[in-house]
Amino acid sequence: MIKDLIVNLESNAARDRVVDVALAIARAFDAHVSGVCFAYDSLPSFTMPDFPSEVLTKMLAANEAAARLAVERFETACKREGVSAAHHLLETPYGTSGRFPKMARRFDLSVIMQSDPENGDNDVLIEQVLFDSGRPVLIVPYIQKDAVKLDRVVCCWDGSRAATRAINDARPFLRRAAVVELLIVRDQKVRDDSELRGIEMANHLARHGIKLDIKVITAPDIGVAGTILSHVADTAADLLVMGGYGHSRLREFVLGGVTREMLASMTVPVVMSH
Repeated sequence: MIKDLIVNLESNAARDRVVDVALAIARAFDAHVSGVCFAYDSLPSFTMPDFPSEVLTKMLAANEAAARLAVERFETACKREGVSAAHHLLETPYGTSGRFPKMARRFDLSVIMQSDPENGDNDVLIEQVLFDSGRPVLIVPYIQKDAVKLDRVVCCWDGSRAATRAINDARPFLRRAAVVELLIVRDQKVRDDSELRGIEMANHLARHGIKLDIKVITAPDIGVAGTILSHVADTAADLLVMGGYGHSRLREFVLGGVTREMLASMTVPVVMSH
Protein backbone atom coordinates (compact mmCIF):
# COMPACT_ATOMS: atom_id res chain seq x y z
CA MET A 1 0.00 0.00 0.00
CA ILE A 2 1.15 3.51 -0.79
CA LYS A 3 0.80 5.67 2.34
CA ASP A 4 3.27 8.43 1.55
CA LEU A 5 5.09 9.72 -1.49
CA ILE A 6 7.63 12.36 -2.33
CA VAL A 7 7.52 14.57 -5.42
CA ASN A 8 10.23 16.73 -6.97
CA LEU A 9 8.89 20.27 -7.38
CA GLU A 10 10.25 22.36 -10.21
CA SER A 11 10.54 26.10 -10.53
CA ASN A 12 9.16 26.07 -14.07
CA ALA A 13 5.36 26.24 -13.79
CA ALA A 14 5.09 24.55 -17.20
CA ARG A 15 6.19 21.34 -15.48
CA ASP A 16 3.66 21.41 -12.64
CA ARG A 17 1.87 18.45 -14.20
CA VAL A 18 4.09 16.25 -12.03
CA VAL A 19 2.33 17.73 -8.99
CA ASP A 20 -1.08 16.92 -10.46
CA VAL A 21 0.00 13.31 -10.95
CA ALA A 22 1.40 13.03 -7.43
CA LEU A 23 -1.76 14.46 -5.89
CA ALA A 24 -3.97 12.13 -7.93
CA ILE A 25 -2.00 9.17 -6.57
CA ALA A 26 -2.22 10.55 -3.04
CA ARG A 27 -6.00 10.90 -3.35
CA ALA A 28 -6.38 7.39 -4.77
CA PHE A 29 -4.44 5.80 -1.92
CA ASP A 30 -5.36 8.29 0.82
CA ALA A 31 -1.64 8.99 1.12
CA HIS A 32 0.47 11.87 2.40
CA VAL A 33 2.57 13.74 -0.16
CA SER A 34 5.78 15.69 0.48
CA GLY A 35 6.96 18.22 -2.08
CA VAL A 36 10.69 18.97 -2.30
CA CYS A 37 12.12 21.93 -4.17
CA PHE A 38 15.80 22.83 -4.53
CA ALA A 39 16.26 26.57 -4.65
CA TYR A 40 19.54 26.61 -6.55
CA ASP A 41 19.29 23.51 -8.70
CA SER A 42 18.92 25.43 -11.97
CA LEU A 43 22.25 27.22 -11.78
CA PRO A 44 24.64 26.59 -14.66
CA SER A 45 27.93 24.84 -14.12
CA PHE A 46 30.74 27.28 -13.61
CA THR A 47 33.81 27.89 -11.49
CA MET A 48 32.96 30.25 -8.65
CA PRO A 49 36.02 32.53 -8.85
CA ASP A 50 35.37 33.17 -12.54
CA PHE A 51 31.87 34.50 -11.98
CA PRO A 52 31.11 38.14 -10.93
CA SER A 53 29.76 38.13 -7.38
CA GLU A 54 26.98 40.64 -8.10
CA VAL A 55 25.69 38.52 -10.98
CA LEU A 56 25.84 35.38 -8.87
CA THR A 57 23.92 37.11 -6.06
CA LYS A 58 21.14 38.10 -8.46
CA MET A 59 20.97 34.58 -9.90
CA LEU A 60 20.73 33.03 -6.44
CA ALA A 61 17.97 35.45 -5.44
CA ALA A 62 16.02 34.81 -8.65
CA ASN A 63 16.30 31.05 -8.29
CA GLU A 64 15.21 31.13 -4.67
CA ALA A 65 12.23 33.31 -5.53
CA ALA A 66 11.20 30.90 -8.30
CA ALA A 67 11.51 27.95 -5.91
CA ARG A 68 9.33 29.67 -3.33
CA LEU A 69 6.68 30.25 -6.00
CA ALA A 70 6.83 26.54 -6.86
CA VAL A 71 6.21 25.70 -3.22
CA GLU A 72 3.27 28.13 -3.12
CA ARG A 73 1.74 26.51 -6.21
CA PHE A 74 2.19 23.10 -4.59
CA GLU A 75 0.51 24.18 -1.36
CA THR A 76 -2.37 25.76 -3.26
CA ALA A 77 -2.91 22.55 -5.26
CA CYS A 78 -2.81 20.41 -2.10
CA LYS A 79 -5.44 22.56 -0.39
CA ARG A 80 -7.60 22.50 -3.51
CA GLU A 81 -7.45 18.70 -3.68
CA GLY A 82 -7.76 18.17 0.07
CA VAL A 83 -4.55 16.13 0.27
CA SER A 84 -2.40 15.77 3.38
CA ALA A 85 0.89 17.41 2.46
CA ALA A 86 4.10 19.07 3.56
CA HIS A 87 6.86 20.86 1.69
CA HIS A 88 10.64 21.13 1.95
CA LEU A 89 12.48 24.06 0.41
CA LEU A 90 16.12 23.05 0.39
CA GLU A 91 18.64 25.77 -0.26
CA THR A 92 21.68 23.59 -0.87
CA PRO A 93 23.43 25.31 -3.79
CA TYR A 94 24.75 23.64 -6.91
CA GLY A 95 22.81 20.41 -7.10
CA THR A 96 20.86 18.03 -4.90
CA SER A 97 24.05 16.31 -3.64
CA GLY A 98 22.11 13.12 -3.18
CA ARG A 99 19.69 14.64 -0.65
CA PHE A 100 16.53 13.74 -2.55
CA PRO A 101 17.29 9.99 -2.85
CA LYS A 102 18.21 9.88 0.83
CA MET A 103 14.89 11.49 1.68
CA ALA A 104 13.11 9.13 -0.71
CA ARG A 105 14.20 6.13 1.35
CA ARG A 106 11.54 7.08 3.87
CA PHE A 107 8.66 7.17 1.37
CA ASP A 108 6.78 4.50 -0.52
CA LEU A 109 7.19 6.18 -3.90
CA SER A 110 9.07 9.03 -5.58
CA VAL A 111 7.41 11.03 -8.38
CA ILE A 112 9.70 12.87 -10.81
CA MET A 113 9.09 14.37 -14.24
CA GLN A 114 11.00 13.15 -17.28
CA SER A 115 13.70 15.43 -18.61
CA ASP A 116 12.57 17.95 -21.20
CA PRO A 117 15.14 19.30 -23.70
CA GLU A 118 13.60 22.76 -23.40
CA ASN A 119 12.38 23.11 -19.82
CA GLY A 120 14.16 20.80 -17.42
CA ASP A 121 16.87 18.15 -17.01
CA ASN A 122 16.19 15.51 -14.37
CA ASP A 123 18.39 12.71 -15.70
CA VAL A 124 20.86 12.83 -12.83
CA LEU A 125 18.11 13.05 -10.21
CA ILE A 126 16.20 10.10 -11.67
CA GLU A 127 19.40 8.06 -11.81
CA GLN A 128 20.22 8.92 -8.18
CA VAL A 129 16.78 7.97 -6.92
CA LEU A 130 16.61 4.80 -8.99
CA PHE A 131 19.93 3.43 -7.79
CA ASP A 132 20.32 4.95 -4.33
CA SER A 133 16.90 5.26 -2.69
CA GLY A 134 15.96 1.59 -2.50
CA ARG A 135 12.43 2.66 -3.44
CA PRO A 136 10.41 2.73 -6.65
CA VAL A 137 10.20 5.87 -8.73
CA LEU A 138 7.35 6.97 -10.97
CA ILE A 139 8.65 8.98 -13.92
CA VAL A 140 6.03 11.23 -15.52
CA PRO A 141 6.45 12.06 -19.23
CA TYR A 142 6.79 15.76 -19.86
CA ILE A 143 4.04 15.38 -22.46
CA GLN A 144 1.64 13.97 -19.85
CA LYS A 145 -1.68 15.81 -19.89
CA ASP A 146 -3.94 13.68 -17.71
CA ALA A 147 -3.68 12.08 -14.30
CA VAL A 148 -2.39 8.50 -14.22
CA LYS A 149 -5.11 6.06 -15.26
CA LEU A 150 -5.05 2.35 -14.52
CA ASP A 151 -7.25 0.90 -17.24
CA ARG A 152 -4.33 -1.11 -18.63
CA VAL A 153 -0.95 -1.63 -16.96
CA VAL A 154 1.92 -3.35 -18.76
CA CYS A 155 4.64 -5.06 -16.69
CA CYS A 156 7.90 -5.89 -18.43
CA TRP A 157 9.24 -9.29 -17.40
CA ASP A 158 12.58 -10.95 -18.15
CA GLY A 159 13.12 -12.90 -14.96
CA SER A 160 15.72 -10.44 -13.66
CA ARG A 161 16.12 -9.08 -10.15
CA ALA A 162 15.22 -5.55 -11.28
CA ALA A 163 12.05 -6.68 -13.05
CA THR A 164 11.04 -8.70 -9.98
CA ARG A 165 11.56 -5.72 -7.72
CA ALA A 166 9.62 -3.39 -10.02
CA ILE A 167 6.60 -5.68 -10.27
CA ASN A 168 6.57 -6.25 -6.52
CA ASP A 169 6.85 -2.50 -5.82
CA ALA A 170 4.04 -1.78 -8.30
CA ARG A 171 1.54 -4.18 -6.70
CA PRO A 172 -0.59 -1.34 -5.23
CA PHE A 173 -1.14 -0.07 -8.78
CA LEU A 174 -1.67 -3.57 -10.18
CA ARG A 175 -4.41 -4.34 -7.68
CA ARG A 176 -6.36 -1.30 -8.87
CA ALA A 177 -5.79 -1.88 -12.59
CA ALA A 178 -8.64 -3.06 -14.80
CA VAL A 179 -6.24 -5.07 -16.98
CA VAL A 180 -2.68 -6.17 -16.18
CA GLU A 181 -0.37 -7.60 -18.82
CA LEU A 182 2.93 -9.38 -18.30
CA LEU A 183 4.99 -8.43 -21.34
CA ILE A 184 7.93 -10.61 -22.33
CA VAL A 185 10.18 -9.38 -25.15
CA ARG A 186 12.23 -12.07 -26.81
CA ASP A 187 15.70 -11.04 -27.89
CA GLN A 188 19.16 -12.55 -28.06
CA LYS A 189 19.89 -11.74 -24.40
CA VAL A 190 17.08 -13.88 -23.00
CA ARG A 191 18.36 -17.41 -22.52
CA ASP A 192 16.07 -18.85 -19.82
CA ASP A 193 13.15 -20.44 -21.65
CA SER A 194 11.27 -21.00 -18.40
CA GLU A 195 11.15 -17.25 -17.76
CA LEU A 196 9.88 -16.65 -21.27
CA ARG A 197 6.62 -18.29 -20.33
CA GLY A 198 6.07 -16.05 -17.32
CA ILE A 199 3.73 -18.59 -15.75
CA GLU A 200 5.38 -18.68 -12.34
CA MET A 201 5.30 -14.91 -11.97
CA ALA A 202 1.67 -14.91 -13.10
CA ASN A 203 0.86 -17.53 -10.46
CA HIS A 204 2.69 -15.51 -7.82
CA LEU A 205 0.69 -12.37 -8.61
CA ALA A 206 -2.56 -14.35 -8.73
CA ARG A 207 -1.94 -15.37 -5.13
CA HIS A 208 -1.91 -11.65 -4.35
CA GLY A 209 -5.25 -11.20 -6.07
CA ILE A 210 -3.78 -9.85 -9.32
CA LYS A 211 -4.91 -11.57 -12.49
CA LEU A 212 -3.03 -10.88 -15.68
CA ASP A 213 -2.52 -11.82 -19.28
CA ILE A 214 0.85 -12.96 -20.63
CA LYS A 215 2.06 -11.49 -23.90
CA VAL A 216 5.26 -12.65 -25.61
CA ILE A 217 6.62 -10.62 -28.52
CA THR A 218 9.89 -10.60 -30.44
CA ALA A 219 12.10 -7.54 -30.59
CA PRO A 220 12.62 -6.55 -34.25
CA ASP A 221 15.24 -4.16 -35.55
CA ILE A 222 13.90 -1.25 -33.46
CA GLY A 223 15.29 -2.87 -30.30
CA VAL A 224 13.78 -3.75 -26.94
CA ALA A 225 12.86 -0.23 -25.81
CA GLY A 226 11.26 0.58 -29.15
CA THR A 227 9.37 -2.71 -29.10
CA ILE A 228 7.98 -2.01 -25.63
CA LEU A 229 6.92 1.54 -26.52
CA SER A 230 5.31 0.34 -29.74
CA HIS A 231 3.34 -2.27 -27.81
CA VAL A 232 2.31 0.32 -25.21
CA ALA A 233 0.97 2.53 -27.99
CA ASP A 234 -0.80 -0.32 -29.80
CA THR A 235 -2.58 -1.47 -26.63
CA ALA A 236 -3.32 2.04 -25.30
CA ALA A 237 -1.60 1.20 -22.01
CA ASP A 238 -1.78 3.79 -19.23
CA LEU A 239 1.18 2.74 -17.09
CA LEU A 240 4.39 0.82 -17.67
CA VAL A 241 6.25 -1.13 -14.98
CA MET A 242 9.85 -2.16 -15.59
CA GLY A 243 13.18 -2.75 -13.92
CA GLY A 244 15.76 0.01 -14.02
CA TYR A 245 19.08 -1.42 -15.15
CA GLY A 246 22.60 -0.13 -14.76
CA HIS A 247 26.14 -1.09 -13.91
CA SER A 248 28.71 0.35 -11.56
CA ARG A 249 31.56 2.41 -12.96
CA LEU A 250 33.98 4.29 -10.70
CA ARG A 251 31.50 4.12 -7.81
CA GLU A 252 28.73 5.58 -9.94
CA PHE A 253 25.90 3.77 -11.66
CA VAL A 254 25.60 4.04 -15.41
CA LEU A 255 22.19 3.45 -16.94
CA GLY A 256 21.72 0.42 -19.15
CA GLY A 257 20.79 0.90 -22.78
CA VAL A 258 17.10 -0.04 -22.56
CA THR A 259 16.59 2.02 -19.40
CA ARG A 260 18.30 5.04 -20.93
CA GLU A 261 16.26 4.77 -24.13
CA MET A 262 13.04 4.42 -22.17
CA LEU A 263 13.75 7.52 -20.07
CA ALA A 264 14.43 9.47 -23.25
CA SER A 265 11.44 8.26 -25.28
CA MET A 266 8.72 7.28 -22.79
CA THR A 267 5.15 8.16 -23.71
CA VAL A 268 3.31 6.95 -20.59
CA PRO A 269 4.21 7.11 -16.88
CA VAL A 270 6.75 4.46 -15.91
CA VAL A 271 7.25 2.83 -12.53
CA MET A 272 10.90 1.78 -12.23
CA SER A 273 12.79 -0.06 -9.52
CA HIS A 274 16.33 -1.32 -9.30
